[in-house]
Amino acid sequence: MSARRSLVWLGLTPEPEQELPTAVAALRAPAEGRPPFALVAAERRRVERLVLRGTQRGWLHYLGEVTDLVVRVATGSTTADPRAALVAGEVVLDHHRMLIGLPGAGYTRTAAQRRDLERALAHLRSRAPLGPSEPGSTV
Repeated sequence: MSARRSLVWLGLTPEPEQELPTAVAALRAPAEGRPPFALVAAERRRVERLVLRGTQRGWLHYLGEVTDLVVRVATGSTTADPRAALVAGEVVLDHHRMLIGLPGAGYTRTAAQRRDLERALAHLRSRAPLGPSEPGSTV
């Protein structure tokens, strides 16, 4: 590894750092309902560690784990909260789409994850009830 590591990936968007810990903790939680505080705190520490001391490769690996969790919910392989899967999936998909503007192979490396997330989110949205602000929405 070079003495100067690229930090350009950190400037994409703050949403993953803000929204993923709670959503991912809910996807990893053994029971329905709010995830235990300790699980949310552990996930927050993991994200913080990746952002402060990690690399883009490590960050993308973590987002790959999140993608797998979302896909498992969409396919019915797990009984985790589909609302948490929607949040996590939307955040990761938005992040991966923004990679197109960064140097390097991040966008290309996440192509399969983008495809899997698009399918999973379409399936999760079709099962989700419409919210009050979206009358008649088909999304």
